[in-house]
Amino acid sequence: MILSITNVIVAITCLVSYLSLNNPQLFNKLKHYPYEESRNGEYYRWLSSGFVHGSMMHLLINMYVLYQFGNALENYYIRWFEETLGRNLYLLMYLTTIVAADIPTYFKHRNNPRFGSIGASGATSGILLVFCLLRPWEWLLFPPLPYIVFGILFIGYSAYAGKQARSGGIDHDAHLWGAIFGLFITIGLKPSLITDFIYKIQQFPELPF
Repeated sequence: MILSITNVIVAITCLVSYLSLNNPQLFNKLKHYPYEESRNGEYYRWLSSGFVHGSMMHLLINMYVLYQFGNALENYYIRWFEETLGRNLYLLMYLTTIVAADIPTYFKHRNNPRFGSIGASGATSGILLVFCLLRPWEWLLFPPLPYIVFGILFIGYSAYAGKQARSGGIDHDAHLWGAIFGLFITIGLKPSLITDFIYKIQQFPELPF
């Protein structure tokens, strides 16, 4: 039996996050910190930051989303590209989305010693947005919205919140660019998703109430 890539990522992320929560030195070494990256070339942080979380609640939310939606998307990749290639491409998508989510804030905050961010939210945002493409009219349980409506609101809010001076300690830019990159790399790997989406979006369903 082959373990899913998603479950392996969840396990590794939980382990690294738990260790870093109990080790401030490790936490600071792994987090996305543009000021330090710019001066010391510590660009590994663009990837390592996706395996570190600020609290158990932060970790649980991201891992719940990853477990639920990541396993489903991994199965799509396997269907599209066959077993081994599909898993490898899914892993590539996930890891590069973590990195891509951090690059805009690197350029935005590389001279700001007070900015840092952590978490898998950039990558999980990318996974969620892909479902807006795959299942536009299916409904999320929470919030109770069709995927396509959720995706539009999510992108709009992330873009707006990322421009605000105070963001409540949330890296909305990472959410925005992770969502966009995850969507576009999946489309790049499977271009036919565009025509499938156009067809699905025209099939407006009956409301579920």
